[in-house]
Amino acid sequence: MDYSLRRRAVLAAVQTGRTSLYEVCDAGPYLTRAARHHGDRTEETCPVCRGHRLTTVSYVYGDGLGHVSGSAKTHAELARMDTMQEEFTVYEVEVCRACGWNHLDCSYVLGVEPEPGRQSRRPRRRAATEQ
Repeated sequence: MDYSLRRRAVLAAVQTGRTSLYEVCDAGPYLTRAARHHGDRTEETCPVCRGHRLTTVSYVYGDGLGHVSGSAKTHAELARMDTMQEEFTVYEVEVCRACGWNHLDCSYVLGVEPEPGRQSRRPRRRAATEQ
């Protein structure tokens, strides 16, 4: 799913003064660190400060990912996961490490589609009382 229309609306609201820079340049420390260590620099300049290039951070979510779900991954890690994991969703966030602009850019599904009737590779966790 592409969120470019929402992005344009947010940027238009900033330009007209309906939305403050404080509201859109709110990247937290976790997102900023993820951009530094797991992000991919793009050629696109920040639409807010216009002085720095954007970084794309990819977050993965899925039932079969366990503790990895919700973490940031590089494109190389995503390519590896695509062939080894059951279906999971990737959310890409664009971030300006200078001014803090961040926006959900797109989301898509990767991974191997489970075969019909096949259980997940990951065993179900059991409570201590079930043993």
